[in-house]
Amino acid sequence: MTNRLTALFGGTFDPIHYGHLLPVIALAKEIRLTHISLLPNHIPPHKAQPEATTNQRVEMLKLAVENYPFLSIDMREITETRLDRPSYTIDTLKAWRHENGNTQGLAFILGQDSLLNLTSWNNWQALLDYCHLLICRRPGYTDSPDDKDFKQWIALHQTNDINQLHQYANGFIYFANTPLENISATEIRQQITNKKSCEALLPSNVWNYIQTNHLYGA
Repeated sequence: MTNRLTALFGGTFDPIHYGHLLPVIALAKEIRLTHISLLPNHIPPHKAQPEATTNQRVEMLKLAVENYPFLSIDMREITETRLDRPSYTIDTLKAWRHENGNTQGLAFILGQDSLLNLTSWNNWQALLDYCHLLICRRPGYTDSPDDKDFKQWIALHQTNDINQLHQYANGFIYFANTPLENISATEIRQQITNKKSCEALLPSNVWNYIQTNHLYGA
């Protein structure tokens, strides 16, 4: 039996919005997660660089988690010493596992879109050596990749048994029944630039911060 299962949820969070928050809140209830750390990326290897500064993205995260006691912020990828290189998830997970020992249940949360791109990640085959992968559904994305070998890798490690996520420290892939939230940070930034309100798409205190600091052309 592992210690209490905990999870990391990485992202650029430029800005944080309900498309991030609502699925992880539902995921926590579904699989009995008591704690999730939001992990802001420093230099994301697979995305354009953030428009907001690192400090601004972190401030928005702080505002977003105020009303959710089980959410916190993990700053490791933006405070590490070698800030001139991209943040590789495998390096983060190795360090996280080292800090928590071999028996602590650890999980990393991904959207379906990220799962389908997983084979482009650095040393992706080793991710399950350090954690479970929890997959949140995304509108318009399939559960099944086209690559036959990758599909077999997923099938080999997939579980529908929530208890296994709590009994083992790592090694499983779980597809969660989380709500489909058709919200993207790109869309929010574009709407703000076009002087359209996005108040319903993100926490009100985050929206107020964006307006006050004139982010994304507000």
